[in-house]
Amino acid sequence: MTTTTMSMSGVHDAPWLERATLLLLLIFVGAVQVSIVAAQAVLILLLIAWVATMVRDGTRPSAPPFFRALLAYAGITLVSSAFSLDPIESVIDSRQLVLFLIVPMMYDLARGPRTKIIVDVIVTVGAAAAAYGIIQYTLLHFDSLRLRPRGTLGHYMTYAGTLMLVIGLAAARLVFGAKDRKWPALVMPALIVALTMTLTRSAWVGVSVGVGLLLVLKDLRLTALIPVVVALLFALAPDSVTDRLMSVSNLRDPSSRDRIAMFQTGAAMIRDHPLAGVGPNMVERVYPEYRDRDSVQKVNPHLHNVPLQIAAERGLPALAIWIAFVAMLATGVFHLFRTSADRTLPAAALAAIGSMLAAGIFEYNFGDSEFLMLFLVIVTLPFAAARADHAPSGSRS
Repeated sequence: MTTTTMSMSGVHDAPWLERATLLLLLIFVGAVQVSIVAAQAVLILLLIAWVATMVRDGTRPSAPPFFRALLAYAGITLVSSAFSLDPIESVIDSRQLVLFLIVPMMYDLARGPRTKIIVDVIVTVGAAAAAYGIIQYTLLHFDSLRLRPRGTLGHYMTYAGTLMLVIGLAAARLVFGAKDRKWPALVMPALIVALTMTLTRSAWVGVSVGVGLLLVLKDLRLTALIPVVVALLFALAPDSVTDRLMSVSNLRDPSSRDRIAMFQTGAAMIRDHPLAGVGPNMVERVYPEYRDRDSVQKVNPHLHNVPLQIAAERGLPALAIWIAFVAMLATGVFHLFRTSADRTLPAAALAAIGSMLAAGIFEYNFGDSEFLMLFLVIVTLPFAAARADHAPSGSRS
């Protein structure tokens, strides 16, 4: 019996596993924007199914090069947990590191035509989430800073962060896609309106950078569209949106003042704990001790800045590794952008990276599980699509 015959026999012996794995994969990428509980539950089942296919086929997991930096980041996080003010709580909080397994899993399962299906699911669910957010704003009075649209997610900033990533993905297909552009064009207005209604300035900045990057990569002259879009938003947006946008440069705005104070607070934590930080999930506990005198809030769960939070929580070595991760990821994606026949997925990944970094100046989005899951999915897709063996695990001959 030939190797090909044996492999095909294996597929026919367990077709249910292939169907179940694909179904779980699609449910997972959709559930990320709907419910953290559902997404994590499906992720567990998906990881089990993925391991089962590898065991059946006698294969080992593989991943893009940037995954090595994520593993190093996970390792130094555990070191920081060991030196934490409360090691047990920090280790428990570090369970989020399991989400990094999304990278090798997507790299193995999301190949060939599956990448297009996954993008369709993400954009479609994002459109539904945007529609629900608009309903919340217009009909359910989620229209103030105290009560903002949050879709079905637990927090408006999480909702805004996922919308930001979906907008970048849809925009990449519009700008670089050779076909299949009607659906993203149709839902883009709803995505932008919903994001605007969240009154989340960090996500607005992130979308501006991400979409601006796409326009620069396509044709620098297209950036002339940006002021036109901004002018239209000013003209059409309700007063609450324009007031929120104008508050970006207002240092007397309470949230702006508090973020400046948080920077001072985080810097003090880093000075006292430069190597291992105060420990994962310890910033909120020690915040009153380091609280800057100009702070607005008496306590904050995090420092609303990704590099600052990582350095204060896990130490300067962890920050250096995280920067290396971003550099490796961006370099790898840009190489794919330059060499791929279809630039849509690499462009979407570059937009996601740019948006994450820009929004991350004002929000600790890298520590948000829903955001992190969707981010890892989007940035891994171009690497999965570029694999030489396009057959998913379990379908190899």
